[in-house]
Amino acid sequence: MGGAQAVIDAAPEPAVDRLNPTQLAQLAKAHAFALGFDLVGITALGPAETAPAFNAWIDDGRAGVMHYLERGAEKRRDSRLPVPGTTHAIVVALDYGGKEPSGPVARYARGLDYHDVIDAKLRELHRRLNADAGREIAGKPYVDTGPLLERDLARRAGLGWFGKNTNLLNPALGSFFFLGALVLDVELATDAPFEADRCGTCTRCIEACPTEAITAPRELDARRCISYLTIELKEEIPVEFHAKIGELIYGCDICQDVCPWNISFARPNRVPEFAPRAVLASNDVREIATTLLAMEQEEFSATFKGSPMKRAKLRGLKRNAAVVLNNIGEPARAVATRAHHGLQEPADDSGR
Repeated sequence: MGGAQAVIDAAPEPAVDRLNPTQLAQLAKAHAFALGFDLVGITALGPAETAPAFNAWIDDGRAGVMHYLERGAEKRRDSRLPVPGTTHAIVVALDYGGKEPSGPVARYARGLDYHDVIDAKLRELHRRLNADAGREIAGKPYVDTGPLLERDLARRAGLGWFGKNTNLLNPALGSFFFLGALVLDVELATDAPFEADRCGTCTRCIEACPTEAITAPRELDARRCISYLTIELKEEIPVEFHAKIGELIYGCDICQDVCPWNISFARPNRVPEFAPRAVLASNDVREIATTLLAMEQEEFSATFKGSPMKRAKLRGLKRNAAVVLNNIGEPARAVATRAHHGLQEPADDSGR
């Protein structure tokens, strides 16, 4: 009996945080801003308000071929489930420069992959909080990398509201920013949710979409979205969308460009990692398209190392470039390149 009691007496006491939830939350925000984030908010984890709508969106087929979104449906319903034991999330936003000129490649994809950039910053934030708390805090960063609805968490953390184009909008930044979340097993003082809808009667984003992908306020059919067609779709782009893609090779910013909040508050890029890589620096559609069409795999891998554009793969980018060249009046070059790379030639749409 005495030996057992001695073991009990020798057992370490549970770790106690050095700081109370308000103090730790204040430090978390200070660290986040010091690391370069533009917005930071804190929310408690729990049932996700948008999970039913998200699951219905998938069930309706509006996610197209993005079948990976079907994984983790159960965990998406409650943000405590992806990392058991976690109770709170620090939600951050990093601006990527909506004031930069529009062009054939969406602004977010011109530099380094934002997943890697934000993940590294969130891991450093986690390390600093461990030091502040005086213990190892269990947790995990998320940047579009798991069954966590970051946009839902961001609204709950006070970062903004859902715009009619489905993006999160912030009254001081607009929408040209990335979201990330650090889920933790520590108590933190939380922020009030963003309850207001500041879109009002504006429908500019809906009216500006060339493919009518925004089917109603806050409803998107990804199968019609230019970003989906030029990035996620691996097969041939339906001919009905060729002309509507215009000069866009990778992604689309149109619904953000026309938003009054972005017109008023978008900023120039200030993050070195998001500066355009050399091959995209000209922002000239003809130059970029012809460069992509001339590339072989080895050159592509080296030129686009660490780029989000690798998601479309070289074959997909050549497909997009050929469509764009046809749109700007260079069909012969596009046809020759498609034949050289074994790409299917689309049906004649010259009568459009």
